Amino acid sequence: MKNLFNIFIITVVLLFSNLGVSAYAQKQFKVTSPDGKITANISVGDMIEYSVSHNGDLMLANSPISIMLADGSSYGKNSKFSRSSTQTVNQTIEAPIYKRNTIIDNYNELTLQFKDGFDLLFRAYDDGVAYRFISKSKKPFEVKDEQAIFNFPSDQRIFVAYVQHQRNSLEEQFYNSFENTYQHINLSQWDKNRLAFSPLVAEGINGKKIAIVESDLINYPGMYLYNGDASNSLKGVFAPYPKEIKQGGHNMLQGEVQSRENYIARYEKGVSFPWRALIISENDFQLADNDMVYKLAAPADKNTDYSWVKPGKVAWDWWNDWNLYGVDFKAGINNETYKYYIDFASEYGIEYVILDEGWAVNLKADLYQVIPEINLEELVSYANKKNVGLILWAGYYAFNKDIEGICKHYSEMGIKGFKVDFMDRDDQPMVDFHYRAAGIAAKYKMMLDYHGSYKPTGLQRTFPNVINFEGVHGLEQMKWSDKSVDQVTYDVTFPFIRMLAGPVDYTQGAMRNATKWNYHPVNNEAMSQGTRCRQLSEYIIFESPLNMLCDSPSNYMNEAECAEFIAMVPTVWDNTIALNGEIGKYITIARQKDDIWYVGSLTNWDGRTLTLDLSFLGEGNFKAEVFKDGINANKAARDYKKETIIIPDNRQLPISMAQGGGFVMKIHR
Repeated sequence: MKNLFNIFIITVVLLFSNLGVSAYAQKQFKVTSPDGKITANISVGDMIEYSVSHNGDLMLANSPISIMLADGSSYGKNSKFSRSSTQTVNQTIEAPIYKRNTIIDNYNELTLQFKDGFDLLFRAYDDGVAYRFISKSKKPFEVKDEQAIFNFPSDQRIFVAYVQHQRNSLEEQFYNSFENTYQHINLSQWDKNRLAFSPLVAEGINGKKIAIVESDLINYPGMYLYNGDASNSLKGVFAPYPKEIKQGGHNMLQGEVQSRENYIARYEKGVSFPWRALIISENDFQLADNDMVYKLAAPADKNTDYSWVKPGKVAWDWWNDWNLYGVDFKAGINNETYKYYIDFASEYGIEYVILDEGWAVNLKADLYQVIPEINLEELVSYANKKNVGLILWAGYYAFNKDIEGICKHYSEMGIKGFKVDFMDRDDQPMVDFHYRAAGIAAKYKMMLDYHGSYKPTGLQRTFPNVINFEGVHGLEQMKWSDKSVDQVTYDVTFPFIRMLAGPVDYTQGAMRNATKWNYHPVNNEAMSQGTRCRQLSEYIIFESPLNMLCDSPSNYMNEAECAEFIAMVPTVWDNTIALNGEIGKYITIARQKDDIWYVGSLTNWDGRTLTLDLSFLGEGNFKAEVFKDGINANKAARDYKKETIIIPDNRQLPISMAQGGGFVMKIHR
């Protein structure tokens, strides 16, 4: 019995001794935003965890992070801490193709160095927190998986966009178009059969919001989000590296993954992994004007000239199905039709015309084979005389076969860029394609519009010739979507969420406008949900440096007043201010170019009266050209009224919007 007692005492002593060693090994760090409101607390021990609070409100509970390597080692689990350092940065970023021309980049940074061959960086901004791992490996390695956990304090409400089409397995969902409307649910209500794409917004305490985003995604798979156990936690999910890919999909223009490796990424040496960021807002409208993703992205090469990149408007053919009328030729994919589009663009001062799918021979995935009805050299010559540039649509598989040759050939011909479509993946090779294509296109002074792509993650800062991205449930959906699809509510939801990531190739500008009850899908005479003024306002609300006019030139010329307004709206800005808004209900944004301010408002299906605070105008007398919903817009959505008003001295302007309506004005002295 005495021996047993001694063994018990020895065991207890060893247990508490081990606990003491573990507690001693646990190191605590914190980094606080410059204004002192946001704090990230980091714990380093057997694992690395962090939490985030805002003015004492817990926004994210302790959440573990790590990167697991294929050889069984990891960055973050049982790692050997070496040293820490801190710095404060307060600089200005020049942003010539953006929603403001300068960005204040002010943050406090904590660097944690580990003997295991990696660093971990944390940054605290006044509007959020970001972290990234940096590998210092000098030899090849593979990343088996990443642990990116987001533990919320409670069963919070979230705005989630699932992968659009539910498939038999989660793995099959890695092949998707990154387009869907949002569901407003509790974390515990997550559909365990579905992945979701970021950004994602969660409702926090005291009306605050927290958004999950990623930035500087280069040569690494994009992050999906998932909750498989009805918990208060989300976890990052990453597409494994493709093992076998075959040509297929839409018109044989996609790369379809047949099998995958047991790792998500591979490298020849050390690398900086993407930033994981949490954006925190006290008011919803702050989310509608945020620079986090752009600030965290790698800057463009200072030795490369991008002054040739010209943002602007694009007369677009596909949405309106090449549907011209009142002409003496058969409209379609032919030179006569495109000359008509060029004439229209020239008359209205629209910078570009796009030749969408159909100009290259179908099912060949060969961009050198042009259909006989199209003479590109003739069209380029004709467009040049009219001061209009041409952009070509390109399916991914065809473009990727010979990026260098295609860019060289069409650059020499005088084409200004490509709209690249149907990538529909964000595994490591596909993310690398976006980067490689951007660099090659820049070499030949070609702009790229990444359609059929995942959300932007800052590549437009690294390569300013990457001028736009889709990854949005855009107006094209109205060509085929059932009445149950609520595009109007989506329009006042995604500016707070998806647009956190960057610009959108939404393709607005419909001249056929429908009320909630009158909308129905029509392929060749498509319509929008909501009012005419809604379509006009979307050119202010939606960030889009290369901005489409989706409707037919014939329709625009019959609606010259609206077409002239759309054509004159800038696509990049000197300044942007989000004035008000509530996710899923309404939004107002003001944008400035030179001495002119443009203000746009949108509402959901509720008619709404707002008072706009225009105090940002400062001193002086101002007047505005206003487009507002007509008195009968609730029945005839195309009804609108244009008028000129004087801005009140107190800068408080009441406005009203119809159901699914909008309001827009151009303010000048």
